[in-house]
Amino acid sequence: MSQEIKSVEYGLEKIFEGAQDFLPLMGTDYVEFYVGNAKQAAHFYKTAFGFQSLAYAGLETGVKDKASYVLKQDKIRLVLTTALNSDSPIGEHVKKHGDGVKVIALWVEDARQSYEETTKRGAKSYFEPVVEKDENGEVVRAGIYGAYGETVFIFVERKNYNGIFLPGYSEWKSDYNPTPVGLKYIDHMVGNTGWNRMNEAVKWFEDVMGFVNFLSFDDKQITTEYSALMSKVMSNGNGRIKFPINEPAEGKKRSQIEEYLDFYEGEGVQHIAVATDDILKTVAEMRARGIEFLSTPPQAYYDAIPERLKDHMSKFKEDINELQKLGIMIDADEEGYLLQIFTKPVEDRPTLFFEIIQRMGARGFGAGNFKALFESIEREQELRGTL
Repeated sequence: MSQEIKSVEYGLEKIFEGAQDFLPLMGTDYVEFYVGNAKQAAHFYKTAFGFQSLAYAGLETGVKDKASYVLKQDKIRLVLTTALNSDSPIGEHVKKHGDGVKVIALWVEDARQSYEETTKRGAKSYFEPVVEKDENGEVVRAGIYGAYGETVFIFVERKNYNGIFLPGYSEWKSDYNPTPVGLKYIDHMVGNTGWNRMNEAVKWFEDVMGFVNFLSFDDKQITTEYSALMSKVMSNGNGRIKFPINEPAEGKKRSQIEEYLDFYEGEGVQHIAVATDDILKTVAEMRARGIEFLSTPPQAYYDAIPERLKDHMSKFKEDINELQKLGIMIDADEEGYLLQIFTKPVEDRPTLFFEIIQRMGARGFGAGNFKALFESIEREQELRGTL
């Protein structure tokens, strides 16, 4: 039995026994990026990722200091926000970090209670509960600073709201709405922390959010000839919200986590994993639209699959040759198997990227793929001269 399988089994028991119920989370409400040019970024995510226009706030809606474009695909909402003047914390964030995730918004039943429970447990306030109203009802929001970098969490209570997104936003009508590529929901979001910072972030999630650590990987499990890292996966009680946390480990050369910290100039969200029900179709469509993925693992990786995953081959629905053509990787645990692939960074700084994942019962994170994945990343680092 693999280490990941053991960890998953133990972790699931621990989640339901140890997770706190003071912060019930119903899902990810939206993710907000601070970007240099929101209009152009929105065009990219529509074209390449298949997101649809949803809502807009800016000068035309009475907002004077920023513009925000809201995109949607199934249960995923992205908000792309840019500053409208040089004297803006949004602009300063982009100047330092490049385009990146600023806000992780969590859907809750009671935003006031969520704020009170987390701040009394040590969270630093980002903003106190506010009630936002328009003709469609009201939304209550409150924010706290997160466990790493400048990333913040905002609690969103929208049970008394029937509008398109939030008060202050108008419907964004566009003649250009490419078809979706099959992305369904956010599976997890990974944060990178600095040297010896992972356990501090883990404790923050445990103490402030009531999360539990249900998977852990050390530098002996996540290692290649040249680099290594460590990771712990935090989850809330119902398992809907998962935040793996990485930190660098000593190696012969510079790891992907070190590269991220250097170019993002601090800690932050490294990648967003989005789920699909048909990864072959989704990835083929994204490739056709210009998305670049990490290089395909070597032939030996695919040759070893029937033996490595022999307990699951009777349930395996995909053609391994078709997966290999697209560079999709496969792993399994006792619950089933999963398919996953990672994009290259979606901007010039080698920071934020996306994972496309299809779960066929498996609850893990592809531990059997770590070596092949990180060797692919190292090949990209070598091309960039940052390994």
